[in-house]
This record gives sequence, C-alpha cells and structure tokens, in this order.
Amino acid sequence: MKVNLQAVNFNAKDELVEFVEEKLGKLDQFYDQIVAADVFLKLDNNNSKENKIVEVRLQVPGDDIVVSKDGQTFEEVINLSVDTLKRLVIKKKEKMTKK
Repeated sequence: MKVNLQAVNFNAKDELVEFVEEKLGKLDQFYDQIVAADVFLKLDNNNSKENKIVEVRLQVPGDDIVVSKDGQTFEEVINLSVDTLKRLVIKKKEKMTKK
C-alpha cells in the first residue's frame, strides 16, 4: 500500500512519518486490496489541548474508507484512527466476501 502524507500548518518529523507508515502498513493483513492511504495531519490553531487532527482516506475497490479523529498528540490520534480503520476494513472485507 502506498501512503501519501501531508502535514498542514507544520512540518512533520521523520519519526512521525515512519510511525504513520508503520501503523497503516498493518492494515494490509486485514484487507489486501487497499490501494493507497491519503493521510492529512493538521495542527488546529485554536487554544484547545486537542488541536491535533488526523484524516485518513483508504483507497479501496468500491467506496473509499474515510476516518477523521482529533486529540492531544498525533500518535494518540493515529492509533485511534487505525483502530477505527481496522474495524471498517474488516467489515468491508466481510461484506465483499458475502457477495
């Protein structure tokens, strides 16, 4: 799976990019037809502590899977996003095998 990462309003460190690629790479074991993942890391300019926003769009046959989460750290939000994506990917795979 190809991972396209864009950081909005900040420059992402290499460690964060590697973390994202590692976490999203694990989704391949649940559904092998994921073509690519578009990841948007956003830093919201409000004074809230939960100003880190992650949007992930998985390109799969049929409808794409999109998840958007926010939180205090990018690592936390990425983990939440991957957990949600894992559930949605398994659900999509089950739906595809029933047809």
